[in-house]
Amino acid sequence: MGSTAEKVDNTLSPHGGTLVERVAGPEEARVTAGLKAIPVRGQIATECLSLAYGFFSPLEGFMTEADVDGVAKDMRLASGYVWSVPILFDLSAEQVNDLGIKEGETLLLTYQDQPLAAFEVEDIYAYDKEFLAAQIYGTTDEAHPGVQRTYRYQDRFLGGKITLVSPPRLQAPFDRFFFTPRQMRERFAENGWERVVAYQSRNVPHVGHEWLMKSAWFAAGADAVLVSAVIGEKKVGDSIDEAVILGQSMLQEAGYFLPEVHMTSILLWDMRYAGPREAVFHALVRKNLGCTHHMFGRDHAGVGKYYDPYAAHRIFEEIPDIGIKPVLTLEWFYCPRCGPGYEKLCGHQDQKDPISGTWIRSLIADGVQPDQQKFRTEVFDTMLEAGRLYGDGSPFVSEAYLANRNPVFIVPPV
Repeated sequence: MGSTAEKVDNTLSPHGGTLVERVAGPEEARVTAGLKAIPVRGQIATECLSLAYGFFSPLEGFMTEADVDGVAKDMRLASGYVWSVPILFDLSAEQVNDLGIKEGETLLLTYQDQPLAAFEVEDIYAYDKEFLAAQIYGTTDEAHPGVQRTYRYQDRFLGGKITLVSPPRLQAPFDRFFFTPRQMRERFAENGWERVVAYQSRNVPHVGHEWLMKSAWFAAGADAVLVSAVIGEKKVGDSIDEAVILGQSMLQEAGYFLPEVHMTSILLWDMRYAGPREAVFHALVRKNLGCTHHMFGRDHAGVGKYYDPYAAHRIFEEIPDIGIKPVLTLEWFYCPRCGPGYEKLCGHQDQKDPISGTWIRSLIADGVQPDQQKFRTEVFDTMLEAGRLYGDGSPFVSEAYLANRNPVFIVPPV
């Protein structure tokens, strides 16, 4: 890397040393009335929130070509700071031309027919999407969901700073689990938590997940575990978002963790399934939340057979110290003789019983309660209740859920 990369301090927390906060006051919000309005989809809307509140510090907006090129080739922003996944705003060339969008002007991004954010356009560019996919995902196979997402982008990208003009209102049951980085850091300080280990989740937790968290807490010498559940784009067959967050919270409510050492929160993010690169991204975001450690288990952020199961462990050997310590663990599973079994400890590997979605679905179909040593009854009941309340009777994503689900947040009128 060049001199810029060598000069920056990647260990700073928040990433870059300053927590980005770009939220307009009432007077600033009013001046957006005459701007060109661009409606945006859900992914872009949630990324506007994450940019504005500092989840993605040091980013202040959508990436310019120089940033995308640095991230794709070297996992570095143009400033030299480590970053691993592009944050992009796309439009078609026709839209750019028809709307007369020029570098240097400010646009108004709207969502749910309401003003959401002001977007200061600094750069308009094209980028080779096949090259981008190959660099970020290690494949150009269109069966990979991240590659599919990349190929769906329009043919022009706009880079520049965004400012939130209408803060969102989180909907139940997500509202009590949403904390901005500043709020999260304040909560840690109030609790006296100096060492916090983050747990990335997109699933309803079974006992293997529980022991992953507990073992990482021990390994890190942590004051607490922060569950940071990804809430975002879902595919048919996934657990619904409401089941995920309420199931995670139930672990504490049912006494499997004390409140003095455990907290549940959400991260608004559409998974890219970028394997090791997404592991680095997760670490940076949780550092911005104030975490000092991040646990990484088997096949972190992976999908299918695209990545070695422990590629997310090795990538941290290839980058400089980023100021949050990886806690690397192997596979936890259920052993009929040991109870919780661990890959390097249990001598009954031929008897191990991984807990799968297929097994959970069979329990639901048969009306059978799970073995308490594999799946906590309280969590299972919470998952079923979430399905009744939010999933049209099922805790798993269906086409009906995708079409009719309540929005995670709404944008109130300015």
